[in-house]
Amino acid sequence: MSTTGHTVQPQVSQSGKRGAFPVSLLCLTIGAFAIGMTEFIIMGLLPNVATDLNVSIPQAGQLITGYALGVAVGAPILTVFTHKIPQKKLLVLLMCIFIIGNALSVIAPTYGLLISARILTAFAHGTFLGVGSIMATRLVAPERRAGAVSVVLAGLTIANIIGVPFGTFIGQQLGWRSSFGAITILGIISLIGIIRFIPVLPHGAPANLGQQFRNLVRPQVLLVLLIGALGCGSLFTVFTYITPMLVDISGFAEQSVTWILVLFGFGVTLGNLVGDRLADWKLMPSLIVNFGILAVLLAALTITLENPYLAVITIFFWGVAAFGIMPGLQIRIMNMTREAPLLATTSSHSAFNLGNAAGAYMGGYAITHTGLISVPLYAAVIAGLGLLGLLFSLFMERKHHGPEVAEAASAS
Repeated sequence: MSTTGHTVQPQVSQSGKRGAFPVSLLCLTIGAFAIGMTEFIIMGLLPNVATDLNVSIPQAGQLITGYALGVAVGAPILTVFTHKIPQKKLLVLLMCIFIIGNALSVIAPTYGLLISARILTAFAHGTFLGVGSIMATRLVAPERRAGAVSVVLAGLTIANIIGVPFGTFIGQQLGWRSSFGAITILGIISLIGIIRFIPVLPHGAPANLGQQFRNLVRPQVLLVLLIGALGCGSLFTVFTYITPMLVDISGFAEQSVTWILVLFGFGVTLGNLVGDRLADWKLMPSLIVNFGILAVLLAALTITLENPYLAVITIFFWGVAAFGIMPGLQIRIMNMTREAPLLATTSSHSAFNLGNAAGAYMGGYAITHTGLISVPLYAAVIAGLGLLGLLFSLFMERKHHGPEVAEAASAS
């Protein structure tokens, strides 16, 4: 492993192929953990931010919209303009952008400067996860690549279980700015680890951007990206305003929201695990059933929010269903762009975050026009549209390739 900047070959842990993953993976996991905290922590602090900056809850919700749009725009643009930069240097650059954005969030005196800092931070999000996943596969033996990617992306899941609730608690006790200060420190730790432990690997030939773009604009790929955006939109329509809903409708104390978010995080983790297994088993059938369950749970939340116990139970299973769709959608995109998947895979982060932005906006629209209690119903409609998109995708596949080929493709 190099610490002096010269090129080295990928390394496998000294314990052998079956041993522990290298420390360098942990540096990428910490970066993913910090990114997950940055994206989701604002949900638990919306009332605090709104009060401090003298804006409404829907206005504060646009901090999520702005971040999501930053990811949506930043991921493909940075992928195109930085694909020739060696991956270690690119990771360092992206983490520096992330650190600066969060540090500015700590000191931002106005709403406008805060949302600008959030957008700057978001530019590093999608590309860091994409490049970090590719780098992870090059740090281990070939037969351990999938596990290495899982270790890196586990940072996002762990952020939901530990990081977001803990960061929300810090923000409620010490002020919301302290939460972004903690994230900034995590970013610095990740940056130091990347510089110190990740080797400079041979870069190879730049990706064929023409083939990447042709794969991206295929109708079926665009349809799956739209379906992913709808899935994320249904999530963020509710999740953006989960704190005021639990406090104002369910009657929970603000401090109790932290522990409900922990439970939601466990639901998210379970959803990732179950969704991964189901996608390997029967890809399209599992996605269709999952979207249907998601729509039903969101519609039910409109009713169960009135009862604290039922609200918590529904929120847990909603977390399972909401994140259960993510592995299948990613696999479907990769299956359809096998020859040159980088731009399409990176753009999936853009599509998903466009859904995040639209969901946050729709939640604010619902609050303004039909009241806080109506927010889950809007989300259920959005999930229902995703279900229709999946059915249409399967129909078009059968129409163009025949039932036998479509059946094989849907299960692959």
